[in-house]
Amino acid sequence: MKILYEDNHIIVVNKAAGEIVQGDKTGDESLCESLKKFLKEKYNKPGNVFVGLPHRLDRPVSGVVVFAKTSKALERLNEMFRNGNVKKIYWAITKEAPQEHEAELSHWILRNEKKNKSFAYNKEVKGSKHALLHYRHIAASQNYNLIEVELKTGRHHQIRCQLSAIGCPIKGDLKYGAARSNVDGSISLHARHVEFIHPVSKTLISITAPTPQDNIWRFFEEQHSAE
Repeated sequence: MKILYEDNHIIVVNKAAGEIVQGDKTGDESLCESLKKFLKEKYNKPGNVFVGLPHRLDRPVSGVVVFAKTSKALERLNEMFRNGNVKKIYWAITKEAPQEHEAELSHWILRNEKKNKSFAYNKEVKGSKHALLHYRHIAASQNYNLIEVELKTGRHHQIRCQLSAIGCPIKGDLKYGAARSNVDGSISLHARHVEFIHPVSKTLISITAPTPQDNIWRFFEEQHSAE
């Protein structure tokens, strides 16, 4: 487990692709449970350890996840995420380059629970929710493109769905139109950066998560840091 930041009220983790944030029907140990064990052991805590989750990442996605260590922090973080007061930056690797170098994407997203998939529409349809993101094409290799996304709303599979809707499915994301899967079952979407005002101390928290250490991610991280 890679801890990026910790204080008395919050703990921030760089999640690996394939890890689940919260328990599900697979029965696999979640990050929440792993964190509880880690904190119990680290601080020799008796009884139950509190770990609250104000937001989530899909299982095949890597990157920053913020957890609360106190109920006060959780309540305030929940409100901040709900009201859009947390800046969330993602990196996505795609085969295709977007037509526009930089743009805002606005769709109406309808979630199909049975298929565990979302569908993007250009106008409102019954049961849909408005989805907004801003993207920027920031790097390219011989075969792939790196797109930086700032998420403005938090809809189900939003980045995956919206990038697919403009002809740029994320590498490895078969569900949204990628040609082939990644070897490890991940998709090439990484929660790169979060920025928010600390829910208790009111200081600015700004955290960047290193990318996964495969060759393509390493290439893009090195290329971007060299700019």
